[in-house]
Amino acid sequence: MLRSNRWPRRADRPRRAGDDSGAAALEFILVGLLLLVPLVYLVVALGQIQGQALGVETGARHLARAVSTAPDAAAARDRVDRVVTAIVEEYGIDPSSVEVALACTPAGECPRAGSTLMVTLRTAVPLPLVPPVLGLERLVSVPVEATSVQRVSRFWGEP
Repeated sequence: MLRSNRWPRRADRPRRAGDDSGAAALEFILVGLLLLVPLVYLVVALGQIQGQALGVETGARHLARAVSTAPDAAAARDRVDRVVTAIVEEYGIDPSSVEVALACTPAGECPRAGSTLMVTLRTAVPLPLVPPVLGLERLVSVPVEATSVQRVSRFWGEP
């Protein structure tokens, strides 16, 4: 059996300094992991923030409409509770972190007939994979806030 010496096998070839054979796969895996893992984390975190931002914005809008069209204060409180419960369940918001603030223009009793109602809904979005140790989840949370303005019916509070 004749063997050609024209192209020696890899095992027969002497290894030269600076020879990178076989390093491309290792470099691809290493660089791929270093770039891919933070990118996936960023996409997941931004998705959670965007989802809860949409929930807070929807909640503020619905709260403003519900309160401004309520016939009286008792009905408005009931509507606020129902809307907040629905938004928390629908968008996966932590109920303990939800804050609702009502303000009216002109200042005074809020809401009242003919005033402009401003509803602000706030929450904090915890970042994924942050352990609840030493209050760390509160330090690395992203605050999300939405405000909606609605004119209160001039028939507010009338029987």
